[in-house]
Amino acid sequence: MNFYIITLFPEAFDSIFASSILKRAQETKKITIKFINPRNFARNKYKTVDDKPYGGGAGMVMKVDTILDALESISPKPHTILLSAGGKRYNQKMALKLSKKKGLAIICGHYEGTDARVEKYVNETVSIGDYVLTGGEIPAAVVVDSVVRLIPGVINKASLETESFSKEGFIEYPQYTRPEDFRGQKVPKILLSGNHKGIENWRQKHSKKS
Repeated sequence: MNFYIITLFPEAFDSIFASSILKRAQETKKITIKFINPRNFARNKYKTVDDKPYGGGAGMVMKVDTILDALESISPKPHTILLSAGGKRYNQKMALKLSKKKGLAIICGHYEGTDARVEKYVNETVSIGDYVLTGGEIPAAVVVDSVVRLIPGVINKASLETESFSKEGFIEYPQYTRPEDFRGQKVPKILLSGNHKGIENWRQKHSKKS
C-alpha cells in the first residue's frame, strides 16, 4: 500500500515511521510512505502557503491552490482524506476500510485549518477526536499506524482477531504476565488452570463494551 502525506512538516514523522512495526512494514515492502510539501507548489518567491481568512478573524488559513497542486502531483490519484475537526469521527471500522485501498493520501491541516474548498477534492473528511491540535501531523500518524497494522502480513492474524475493537463495540479483555503475584495482586486463577474453555469464557465475560 502506498501512503502519501501532504504536510508542511515531514520531519515531524521521522521517529514514528522509523521504528517498530511501521519500520518493518517499509523494509519488507508492505508499504511505502511519501511526503509531499505544499510549499514546493507555492506560487511566489516567498513560498506562501497560507493567507488571511476572508471575513476577518485570527490566524491564517492554508491556501486551496497549493494543497490541490500537491494532491494532483500524485498519479494515479489515491483515496484521499482531509484531516479536520469537522470531519467524521475516526474509528476501527474506518481503519479496516482504508487498509483495503491501494493508495491513501492524507492532507494535514495547519494554522487555522485549510480553505473549505479543499473538501470538494477529497473522498472524506476525518477527525480523530473532539479536541484541538496544532496541526494534522499527529492525526496523520494515528491514521497510518492504525491502517498499516491491518494490512495482511504486517501483524500476526491471530493477534488482530483478539484485540480491542476487532468485535463491534468491544475492548479487549485484561491481560497478565509474570510475576504471578505482584504486591498482593494475583493473576486470576482461571488463567493458570490450563482449562481452555474456562479461559475463553472468562475472557468473553471480561471484555468491556466501548
